[in-house]
Amino acid sequence: MREKLATLARTLFRRRRARTDGGEATANPSGGFLSDQFVSSLPYWLPAFLIMGLAVYGAIFWNFLLSLTDFQQFGNPDYGHLDLGMYAKAFGDQVFLGALQNTFALLVSFTLCCLVVGLLIAILVDQKIRYENTFRTIYLLPMALSFVVTAQFWLWMYNKQNGVVNIILGAFGLGPYEWIGNPALVLGAVVFALIWQFSGYAMVVYLAGLRAIPTEQFEAARVDGATTLRMYWRVIIPQLKGATISASVVLMVFALKAFDFLYSLSGSYYPPKGSDILATMMVRQAFSVGHRAYAAAIGIMLFALALVIIAPYLAYQYREGEL
Repeated sequence: MREKLATLARTLFRRRRARTDGGEATANPSGGFLSDQFVSSLPYWLPAFLIMGLAVYGAIFWNFLLSLTDFQQFGNPDYGHLDLGMYAKAFGDQVFLGALQNTFALLVSFTLCCLVVGLLIAILVDQKIRYENTFRTIYLLPMALSFVVTAQFWLWMYNKQNGVVNIILGAFGLGPYEWIGNPALVLGAVVFALIWQFSGYAMVVYLAGLRAIPTEQFEAARVDGATTLRMYWRVIIPQLKGATISASVVLMVFALKAFDFLYSLSGSYYPPKGSDILATMMVRQAFSVGHRAYAAAIGIMLFALALVIIAPYLAYQYREGEL
């Protein structure tokens, strides 16, 4: 019996090499689930794996459990009665629906505008202009700033009395406008400021894609008589599909993390009227209103939205053999 158990253990936990000369098979130290290499590598990756699993995925699971309760303030959550009441409450809450609408508007407009502006700048920089490195650094520099610094900078720019934006518009007989205080204008003002900060990232991604395209394709298009506009539209831009997908995913994640920017505009958990998004509403419900289960439900929906954005990108990379 003991011999059978030993044989079974060796079969399960070690891979054995077959001998073609009829001799006894020898153990393969580099194969198998509990091979020598696997066991010796445990101290290097197992602690990080356990910490990551507990701190990230464990926290997500715990947050999901909280969203199924009615946890408020600093009491003890009741895990004995779990339901989807907080999710039903969210889709019946006009404030949540307004924040959801603003989130999608910010996500789509910010990402598309950043991609277009970044592509145009990348095409201009790719023309071998003088001081290319200087221009590239200038375009990319705003991305090095934090959301807090960017918000304060644009608060000055949008100032109604002496802001640069209203001064420029005044030269054309327009304004002045209350950019931050006007609910009809504030979301567009926020999107414009974020485009200024992150379009440089899209420029760098597209510039790398343009430099990877062989120059022979440009020359062949010119020989065929294609105009510059047609050459880029029909030949060059379709080859930037990978760069577009990569930049889009990163930009959409940045848009979902715009809480810092909106918090800095108002200095409170209540952003300027007309600019409330899911991230600001989640933090407000957790730390101002004290309805932590409702905030957990909003957080889970934000997490699901992020997965919807990232999952197609991972599937694309898998199909392309990059995973």
